[in-house]
Amino acid sequence: MKDTLTLTLVQSGLFWEDKARNLQQFEEKIKALSQKTEIVILPEMFSTGFSMNVHSLAETMDGSAVEWMKRVSAEQRIVLTGSLIIKEKDAAGHERFYNRLIWMLPNGQYGVYNKRHLFAYANEDDHFSAGEKRLIASVKEWKINLQICYDLRFPVWARQAVKKESDGWSGLYDVLIYVANWPERRSQAWKTLLQARAIENQCYVVGVNRVGKDGHGIEHSGDSMVIDPLGEILYHKKNEEDVFTISLDKNHLNDVRRKFPFWKDADHFQIYS
Repeated sequence: MKDTLTLTLVQSGLFWEDKARNLQQFEEKIKALSQKTEIVILPEMFSTGFSMNVHSLAETMDGSAVEWMKRVSAEQRIVLTGSLIIKEKDAAGHERFYNRLIWMLPNGQYGVYNKRHLFAYANEDDHFSAGEKRLIASVKEWKINLQICYDLRFPVWARQAVKKESDGWSGLYDVLIYVANWPERRSQAWKTLLQARAIENQCYVVGVNRVGKDGHGIEHSGDSMVIDPLGEILYHKKNEEDVFTISLDKNHLNDVRRKFPFWKDADHFQIYS
């Protein structure tokens, strides 16, 4: 049914820089799903944890974690998404590293989004190259904006780019997804900004974060959330592993936008990379 979109959020601890163990645990969690789902969302850098050890951990787009995503997506008939450390050469032949979200379809096709805002506080900008383009995916006529962790702090990058056309309006996306390794010490900002993005963009917002301590001793409280276009919290889980499936309602989204058409009054802008 086009009126619903079913998502599964996987809030999990991560084995530090241990790709094999992480892939194994996520495959077990996905195969154990009892509810039918269409999209499974994993945290940021789900195969390694938020590591800057790019030369040892990065893989190409035909690497083991990408191939794992392709296989699991096909076997389970789901869209599978999360971010990985990816390396590739630029036009000049220089090796670049990206914190890359991969949107894997069951037929093996995929879309990619390279994290735009690199977390300088943890020196991410010293090791990774920044992305330049947003990725808006489509499932059953639902438009989905895909972003990563620190992007959450920059509202312009997520802002609806609404345009007035001769036959109506265009540019609205329906769901905004953030995959993250967001630390517990700043969890209040995480929760507040997720709600703000939902309210200001009049869309569903999904945030999937990890739990547990990473290789630097930094604690993560999870606080994965699903928020409706009015800012109401539909799901929130703190400080424990959880796999949660929810169906989003397109009729509710359309009703909110029809009753409160704030999006028509938004400022028009263009983002330059």
